[in-house]
Amino acid sequence: MTDKQYSLEEIRLRLNELDDQMLSLLSERRKLSIDVAKSKVETSKPVRDADREQQLLVKLINNGKEKYDLDAQYITKLFHTIIEDSVLLQQSYLQNLANPQTRKPLARVAFLGARGSYSHLASREYFSRKDSELIELNCDQFKDIITTVESGHADYGVLPIENTSSGSINEVYDLLQHTTLYIVGELTLPIEHCLVATKDIRLEEIKTLYSHPQPHQQCSEFLNGLKGVNLEICASTADAMKKVKELNRTDIAAIGNSSSGKLYGLQSIQGNIANQTENHTRFIVVARKPVEVSTQIPAKTTLIMSTAQEAGSLVETLLVLQKYGINMTKLESRPIMGNPWEEMFYVDLQAHHGSEEMQQAIVELTKITKFLKVLGCYPIENISHTQVKLD
Repeated sequence: MTDKQYSLEEIRLRLNELDDQMLSLLSERRKLSIDVAKSKVETSKPVRDADREQQLLVKLINNGKEKYDLDAQYITKLFHTIIEDSVLLQQSYLQNLANPQTRKPLARVAFLGARGSYSHLASREYFSRKDSELIELNCDQFKDIITTVESGHADYGVLPIENTSSGSINEVYDLLQHTTLYIVGELTLPIEHCLVATKDIRLEEIKTLYSHPQPHQQCSEFLNGLKGVNLEICASTADAMKKVKELNRTDIAAIGNSSSGKLYGLQSIQGNIANQTENHTRFIVVARKPVEVSTQIPAKTTLIMSTAQEAGSLVETLLVLQKYGINMTKLESRPIMGNPWEEMFYVDLQAHHGSEEMQQAIVELTKITKFLKVLGCYPIENISHTQVKLD
């Protein structure tokens, strides 16, 4: 647009036109990303090329600064999102080729809570890249999710496993000790806690606050500042919001997500109430059968194992992983039910289960552990951003 003065309506119309153009270009770029994945099938090249991504970002930053007067951080943030989307699209395409038997027109997914729970949001986010229509099955407890999938009433289950604020979700780890299910995927979801109510009320008016125990922990600092408020536990954040809607009182509120609150006719009255501004929950996806993971995709393998009750037993297992250059991203211990003072260790490894290094490591680990089981090998979908130095 020139220096001519335009009305607000004319400016908004032009902005709408530009937005449509950007959407069209983003759609075209996504289609080209799939074409890239198809070419990599023939060449067996890995999905990610760190050097190429870094060169692309540097070029975009320089062009944006010199030609369009755009800030480097703005471009970096924007293209981190675009590159992440491209990587996930390519991974999904290659995984569909590797697992043709899992491509179904309908996918039955079990999750905790009703519509609008964080588990429900995670389910929709994870399966948005799959060519399947979702049949959503909400469950009241974590064990119900496991049972629903094990019995064949659901194809997949989505379970929260850890949170950056409140830590590991022990009940889920304990259930993994005894299930016959396999981990087939993972997803990290940003958690944006806020207070929702039937109308815009003051914090001083709240007498009762409903929530799942996890948000209570994750928002403990904010909650400690509320005086005379009774905390009521619900099976999920969605159930908490449903309760507030059903009671329809002006002295109650729930901890939830603002978008989910709108599903129940609730409005946000206080945002950003979590202890940490960067609050994320990692979810795992479980199924009755394991998946094949394309060697072109970064993968994670999860093991559970128990060691002898002797000094250095755990260290010995970790030295095996070091020997084969396998990076451990998570180590969690939980008591073995029925065996006092004995621990089961859950280990996330950044490696393909079928790789030579992983297979050799498993052989050696089997010899020095009392019990070892592979819970699953699955694509890494928490995409790390390519870093470039900003001036």
